[in-house]
Amino acid sequence: MGAENIITGVLETGGERLDKALSAASGLSRERVKALIAEGRVSVGGKPASSASAKPAAGTHWSIDVPPAAEAEARPQDIPLTVVYEDEHLIVIDKPAGLVVHPAAGNPDGTLVNALLHHCANKGGGQLSGIGGVARPGIVHRIDKDTSGLLVVAKSDAAHIGLAEQFADHSIERAYLAVVAGHPRPLSGTVNARVGRSDSNRKKMAVLADETSRGKHAITHYKVLKELDNSALVECRLETGRTHQVRVHMASIGHALLGDPVYGRTPAPLRPLLKRLGFERQALHAAVLGFQHPVTRKTLRFESDLPADMRELIDETTR
Repeated sequence: MGAENIITGVLETGGERLDKALSAASGLSRERVKALIAEGRVSVGGKPASSASAKPAAGTHWSIDVPPAAEAEARPQDIPLTVVYEDEHLIVIDKPAGLVVHPAAGNPDGTLVNALLHHCANKGGGQLSGIGGVARPGIVHRIDKDTSGLLVVAKSDAAHIGLAEQFADHSIERAYLAVVAGHPRPLSGTVNARVGRSDSNRKKMAVLADETSRGKHAITHYKVLKELDNSALVECRLETGRTHQVRVHMASIGHALLGDPVYGRTPAPLRPLLKRLGFERQALHAAVLGFQHPVTRKTLRFESDLPADMRELIDETTR
């Protein structure tokens, strides 16, 4: 069991729903914050919070009493992991495409969390941070099931809080490599557009109008590294980390990721090639991850080579 933990802070801005503001500030999921409010474990301005929809003013002090972690609902499973770095506080994983990060509806097991529970118990020592709740122990951020690449997971509550703060203030270095349809012009640029749930399909994300209060501010800087046959290898650096951000932003400027089953449409000349290669995922890889160690304060930076399926796709589309 983990130890009880008090997270505190001051709201930098006002007028935002309490559950949303505290989720961003604490690293807890929004549903987790709502549950803790209902349990009377959240205080705002020195008083117990009674409503997740309240909109306190900027400068308001808040605290969350995170209870000891319950036994994880996810069970340890001996699933191979590529460990890039590990110490007593955190672990960095190079995730393969096809591996879901944490258990959820439709994916009750066989996830990264299941693999990490086994790894920490049998190889790495210690346990995962309990702040994420029983379904998502240690999970500070996610990458999509069919996106490959680097992911950091917290093993201690101190690391979880420190990493969450860095994700919240956008000081984490993250660069993705993507193969997109067409040849972006200009060769480098910035997509600055809000991302939120699509009005037409709630299972999808979409670029939203600037004047709306929905969604979240999102910024992606892209640079074409190599022009390919009806496609291009692009580096995308994130200032923010919104759900499906790279996929949505690149699609919004007319250059969706090859193989993307949700946001993209592969150029007709390349469809036979992708079918022959059996390439059925978005061509996206989390290639760079850099941050300050939340406990030692040492700067850590990791790079991951492109996986074999993306290298093959690039080789086959090189002019």
